[in-house]
Amino acid sequence: MERTSESGLAVDAVYDDSKLTDFRPEEKLGAPGEYPFTRGVYPRMYVDRPWTMRQYAGFATAAESNRRYHELIANGSTGLSVAFDLPTQMGYDSDAKQAHGEVGKVGVAIDSVDDMRTLFDGIPLSTVSTSMTINAPAALLLLMYQTVGEEQGARPAQLTGTIQNDVLKEYIARGTYIYPPRPSLRLVADTFKYCRDELPKWNTISISGYHMAEAGATPVQEIAFTLADAKEYVRAALAAGLGIDEFAPRLSFFFVARTTLLEEVAKFRAARRIWARIMKEEFKAQDPRSQMLRFHTQTAGVQLTAQQPEVNLIRVSIQALAAVLGGTQSLHTNSYDEALALPSAKAARLAIRTQQVVANETDLTLTADPFAGSYAIESMTDSIEAAAEALIRTVEDLGGAVAAIERGFQKSEIEQAAYQVTQEIDSGERVIVGVNKYVTEAGERYEPLKVDPAIEEEQARRLAALRATRDNGAVGKTLSVIKKVSESNNENVLYPIREALRAGATLGETCDALREVWGEYRPK
Repeated sequence: MERTSESGLAVDAVYDDSKLTDFRPEEKLGAPGEYPFTRGVYPRMYVDRPWTMRQYAGFATAAESNRRYHELIANGSTGLSVAFDLPTQMGYDSDAKQAHGEVGKVGVAIDSVDDMRTLFDGIPLSTVSTSMTINAPAALLLLMYQTVGEEQGARPAQLTGTIQNDVLKEYIARGTYIYPPRPSLRLVADTFKYCRDELPKWNTISISGYHMAEAGATPVQEIAFTLADAKEYVRAALAAGLGIDEFAPRLSFFFVARTTLLEEVAKFRAARRIWARIMKEEFKAQDPRSQMLRFHTQTAGVQLTAQQPEVNLIRVSIQALAAVLGGTQSLHTNSYDEALALPSAKAARLAIRTQQVVANETDLTLTADPFAGSYAIESMTDSIEAAAEALIRTVEDLGGAVAAIERGFQKSEIEQAAYQVTQEIDSGERVIVGVNKYVTEAGERYEPLKVDPAIEEEQARRLAALRATRDNGAVGKTLSVIKKVSESNNENVLYPIREALRAGATLGETCDALREVWGEYRPK
């Protein structure tokens, strides 16, 4: 019986040199830190320092999340990663009718600069790197963050971190979009320009395959659709007048790490090689930094189970190994209880300890790309590369990522892959420990972390106080400027947005100003 990978590619029981008849290591591998970056984006990778250990956290109010961030830093996190609640992700204030029942549930509620001040109280933004998982209103949250950093005394050039800012994958897999694709791309391009001039060390986008994978994408689909989206962002920036090497060094990516360790390692290596070739040959990027695929990894939340949740500790450990062996630049390890609820403090601590054990108690930081030259890994890397490039060509033939999104292509392909996995689990062909095999009769009692519903009332009170004490006339004028600038492509809309937020405009009010001009996206 032929065994296949998660991507449906053949996996041999034994690999030998017959599988690498066309293997040209000087061309396909190079050295770590050199084109085509198959072996990693830095010459010594983790030998000098490990990856950034970044834990994703955020829930309830800004004050609650602030306490969790201090705990994570005390436990050894070297970077923060902010989870926002659904109203914030959708550009609504906490007192909007659309926000009812969702405030603070899957992340922290941020309605204004004042909330951002509370979120990072006592955390020096001049030295802490922060990633923010925010897309449609990413520019607004970045400007709030900059404002708070400057209030702390940090220079804009000192601020480091990443905004996800990848709205195209929202239309494909996640759904937290606001505006139609084309004005959304304008906002992304304006953000690239703004950061080039104002925040030179900030990563302007984290082009994400993670959420596609969580929706059911195979490893090949994950990197193919992600890189196709990346090409669309590059074209938008070029059309806006930016030079390729002005913005491309700040592009970053975000992938998943599954338990299928060998295929995941090969996937990361193939993705680096494909992107290097795209940037050098298609877009003529000269700066080697523009050709590097730098990425953050999160372990696969979709593979965690509510049954026997402690088993997730083993799953996450294997996934973390896949990310490290694949050459990630930063890593978030999921907590074992995330299939049940928001992570408890103990579970979050164990998640960061997992990374610390890998970094400090194994020998994986002693050498770069230890799998280089492996018959199996090199063969898998070639196979994934070929399959992903074919899928990218299909997207290009449809007119590019936006045109393919409008036809529902990527979404349909991912849904088919997810349906196949569900069938395999239901039939028992795909073993999930504790779910369809090695099942126990009853698990131990688990007390999930619960979010107090009174948070919504508290946020509403904060908003009422803000609106009562600010200069509403000045706020109205700044919102009018946003509308005027967003009607044309002649000016960067981030500057009037920054002034509105600093005058006391809320997230929802600012997003509504753009909604009036750009409208909202309604899938067909």
